[in-house]
Amino acid sequence: MESQKKTNIDIERIKKAVTEIIEAVGENVERKGLKNTPRRVAMMYEELLGGLNEKPEKYLETVFKEKYDEIVLLRDISFYSVCEHHLMPFIGMAHVAYMPTGSVVGVSKLARIVDCFARRLQLQERLTVQIADFLMDNIKPKGVAVVLEASHSCMTIRGIKKPGSAMVTSALRGIFKSDPRSRSEVLSLMHVNSQK
Repeated sequence: MESQKKTNIDIERIKKAVTEIIEAVGENVERKGLKNTPRRVAMMYEELLGGLNEKPEKYLETVFKEKYDEIVLLRDISFYSVCEHHLMPFIGMAHVAYMPTGSVVGVSKLARIVDCFARRLQLQERLTVQIADFLMDNIKPKGVAVVLEASHSCMTIRGIKKPGSAMVTSALRGIFKSDPRSRSEVLSLMHVNSQK
């Protein structure tokens, strides 16, 4: 039995399930090109869904006291996730902003938090809200703004087959939700036109 690394993902069970799928579509799992596919797919799922058991709080163990009370924005954070409806990937960019109240987080931590929540079976809407709520609850800023833009393979290569389409979701908290000027400023910095 292969060792399970950082997750509780059952590698052997996934291998058996993938073997069943290969046989169910009429292929020979012993064929040279497919012989190691069940193992490769299991390892892929372990990597893609590694955020299931990860605690995002660990990325906020270190914060820096700083008298800065303007927008902090990390734009164009690439991410990938797996849509829970078809088990197909969606890939995109996250834009994450907050307005601190006396302490700031390391810039890489924002990207790590996005990855932690993205590496789970997800819906883009839920992912957007999870990132925003987590930051609002844990760093207690004046506001948080999260915008995700992603291409969903479940609609670009199957179903309606519309490549080039992008789904955009947003979650605004605190001052970015209650104050139109702050909302306009943060969306402008993200290059998201709130008038469209």
